[in-house]
This record gives sequence, C-alpha cells and structure tokens, in this order.
Amino acid sequence: MEDDIIDAGPLGPRVLTAVPMDDYELFLGFDNGEQRIFDVKPSFKYDVYKPILDKDVFKSVIAVDGTVEWPGDIDYCPDTLYARSVPVPADFTVPASISSVAESQQNYKP
Repeated sequence: MEDDIIDAGPLGPRVLTAVPMDDYELFLGFDNGEQRIFDVKPSFKYDVYKPILDKDVFKSVIAVDGTVEWPGDIDYCPDTLYARSVPVPADFTVPASISSVAESQQNYKP
C-alpha cells in the first residue's frame, strides 16, 4: 500500500487572514509571515466565481483551513492564492479595518 502514497513535497504557505479591499482585491496574511494582495477579478470569467461580483458577497470572505471561502462553497486553492498574489508594497499602509479583521480571524476557533 505504501506504493500508493505520493510525496508531493511540502505544502506552500497557507492563509491565516483574508480581508476584502476595494476593486475586488484581497489582503492576505500567510503563515510564513508574508502579507500579499490577491486580485480576484481575473476569476470572474469562470461561472463559479460570478456570485462574488456582488460586493456584499465579496465582503463576506473569511480565511478558513488555510484558504479563503465565501458562501456557496466558493474558494481557492491556497497555492493559487500564494502564486497569483503579489507582495504588499513597502509603502502600503495597512488600514485599521484590515488589522481588526485580521486579528479576529487569527483568534477564530471553529
């Protein structure tokens, strides 16, 4: 049975916090300490992501189990979030709203 086990290597960084920003972007905090910005807009060409075009739905994003989720079982692969996001620019000022949401998500215990 051990022949059935595939060693895919270590997992990439996992999302700890997710905060919706303007223009359908997510501010993401990863378990490796990085903060990155993920642009959701390119995903809208796929039907599964169209419900989050509704700003109220988009704003309901939450970090769960290393990734991000919205109502209706909409999510992303954590590796996609990391690979397709960009580091937060050095001159980026984290708004207080991001800090407070990030803190509450880090303390969330299901």
